[in-house]
Amino acid sequence: MSRVYNFSAGPAVLPEEVLKEAAEEMLDYQGTGMSVMEMSHRSKAFEGIITDAEKTLRELMGIPDNYKVLFLQGGASQQFAMIPMNLMKNKVVDHIITGQWAKKAATEAKIFGKVNILASSEDKTYTYIPDLKNLKISDDADYVYICHNNTIYGTKYNELPEVGDKLLVADMSSDFLSEPVDVSKYGLIFAGAQKNVGPAGVVVVIVREDLITDDVLPGTPTMLKYKVHADNNSLYNTPPAYGIYICGKVFKWLKDKGGLEAMKKINEEKAAILYNYLDSSSMFKGTVVKKDRSLMNVPFVTGSDELDAKFVKEAKAKGFENIKGHRTVGGMRASIYNAMPIEGVKALVEFMKKFEEENK
Repeated sequence: MSRVYNFSAGPAVLPEEVLKEAAEEMLDYQGTGMSVMEMSHRSKAFEGIITDAEKTLRELMGIPDNYKVLFLQGGASQQFAMIPMNLMKNKVVDHIITGQWAKKAATEAKIFGKVNILASSEDKTYTYIPDLKNLKISDDADYVYICHNNTIYGTKYNELPEVGDKLLVADMSSDFLSEPVDVSKYGLIFAGAQKNVGPAGVVVVIVREDLITDDVLPGTPTMLKYKVHADNNSLYNTPPAYGIYICGKVFKWLKDKGGLEAMKKINEEKAAILYNYLDSSSMFKGTVVKKDRSLMNVPFVTGSDELDAKFVKEAKAKGFENIKGHRTVGGMRASIYNAMPIEGVKALVEFMKKFEEENK
C-alpha cells in the first residue's frame, strides 16, 4: 500500500516517522506490555508521557515559566466558550473577524457579554487581514481576540494588533508550531491539535498564570475552569491520552528537525513553490491578498465550477487527497502543514501544470 499526499485541512497529515514509531509501540509501550491506549492516565508510564510532552513543547516555543500548558478536550470550539467564562470579568471583549472560526468565537462570546467588532474582512469573503492600525480598543475590554491563521480562507496575521495593556487571545489551531512565536505577547494561545500537531481530540492551551483564578463567570461548569485543569496538571479527568502521546512525538520530531526556526524556513519554501506557480498560471488563481497569504492553507480556483470539480476528481485519482475547498467557499485548497513533505507540494504543482496544459 502506498501513502497518498493528504492535503486535508484537518484531521491532517502526520509525520510518517511518528506514525511508524507509534505503530511499533502499539502493542507494547516501552516494556509496559500494553498500548498507551490501554494504560491508566494515573500510571507512572503516562505521567512520563505527558510530562515529557509539555517539557518538549516548552523548549520548542520558549514558553516562559509564568505560563501554564494545558492538554484539554473539546477542541478549539469549546475554547470559544471557555475563554469568556474564565477571562470575561467586565463582560466586554473585542474581536477581529477574519473568517468563519473567528466569527463563531464572537457569536459564542456574545452569550456571556458584549462583543465589539474592531475590524472585519467579511466584506471581501475574508480574503485579507483587516488594517490593524488605529484600532479603537475598548477601554473596558477584557481581551482582544484573533484567529491567527484562517484555515478556510488561507489568510494569516503577519503582524499583531497593538492592544496596549489589554490581553491578546489567539486561536492558532492551523499554524501552531509552524514558526517561532513570542508567547509573552499573548495572554492565552490555544490550538486544536488535529491540524498541525496531532490527532483529533486534543486542544493545547497556553495561558498566563495570573489569568488562572477562581474568579470565573457564575455557572461555569467545573470542567470548563482553567484553574481546575491547571491545579491537576491536565489530569482532573481522563485526558485524551493517546492524542497527547502522539502530540509529544510530533513535538520531538519538530525538535529533531531543528526547531521552529528551521520549520519556518521549510514551510516558506513549500508555500513559495505553490504560490509561485499560482502567480504564473493562466488557469489557477490564488484567492488571497498576497501580503496576507498563509503558509499552511492555500486556497485557489480556476474560475469555473465545472473545471474545479474536474480537477478535484482527477487529483484524487492521482493520489492527491482532500484537495477540495471548504464547502462555504468552493474551489480547491491545499493544506501544507508541517508534516507535508516538500515532495508532495512539488508533485501537486506538476500535476496542476499537466492539468492546465490538457484543459486549455
